[in-house]
Amino acid sequence: MTDAFEDREFALCLTHDVDRVFKTYQAPYYAVRERDPSHLRSLVADERPYWQFEAVMALEDDLGVRSSWYVLNERSLLERSPREWLRPESWTLYAGRYDPTDPELVDAVRALERGGWEVGLHGSYDSADDRERLCYEKRVLEDVLGEPIVGGRQHYLNLVGRRTWEHHRAIGLRYDASYGSSTNYGFDGRYDVLRPFDDAFVVFPLTLMERALVPSAPSLEWAWRECRRLLEEAHEHDAVMTVLWHPRYFNEDEFPGYRTLYERLIREAKAMGAWIGPCGECYDLLERRREASS
Repeated sequence: MTDAFEDREFALCLTHDVDRVFKTYQAPYYAVRERDPSHLRSLVADERPYWQFEAVMALEDDLGVRSSWYVLNERSLLERSPREWLRPESWTLYAGRYDPTDPELVDAVRALERGGWEVGLHGSYDSADDRERLCYEKRVLEDVLGEPIVGGRQHYLNLVGRRTWEHHRAIGLRYDASYGSSTNYGFDGRYDVLRPFDDAFVVFPLTLMERALVPSAPSLEWAWRECRRLLEEAHEHDAVMTVLWHPRYFNEDEFPGYRTLYERLIREAKAMGAWIGPCGECYDLLERRREASS
């Protein structure tokens, strides 16, 4: 890092993909898979285990950090052709979605923006090569916020090569954070942002998604050691490290340990002298550095 980051040792960008805010079709799936009927409570009670806006905001506020929240505007399954209703992957991609213009969602998103968090675009799965759809989704979210969006991430990290980034740049986005994996983690030699067009458009490689680490870890302590190893690697290489924690994983009843791991990651990064914040703020700092050196 440079003095643009106040002489910090490295950068840690915190991000959250808002895929689902209500537990719907997942409830019977988990009830059968885990032989635990308690998963069905969310269908008949007021419990909302995936609605974690206030909980994550409170945690990050206590830690003195802010993050990026990428909001999805996915077509519902009923908007697809009837032939797709029978495909299991269609249920994963399109069922149980939310409307970002729903008043309760609008209130949550505006609360994020007022509190200093970044709200960005979580481009729908099919929008990766659909500029018109991307532009529509960006416009809807900007109408909700009342201000421009500067970046985002594609749903399921879905990229169609450089074409997706060309679409992003054409509709006015300044950065994308989709380049990475949901099954592997690490830097793979990428310690800085990418500039695919050698201009102001930036790509933040995804270093760590929680789902790539925790489910396959033999223990939470082992998972923490991997997080610590990545922080040490970031420190050694003055890296820009980007992590993704989906909000629903902050529900400790269903996903024990995920919240603790996230909190521990932030506390350790702070102790190591990292700059910590949203991708959008990091982008601004990188641009100031680039302009100052040109």
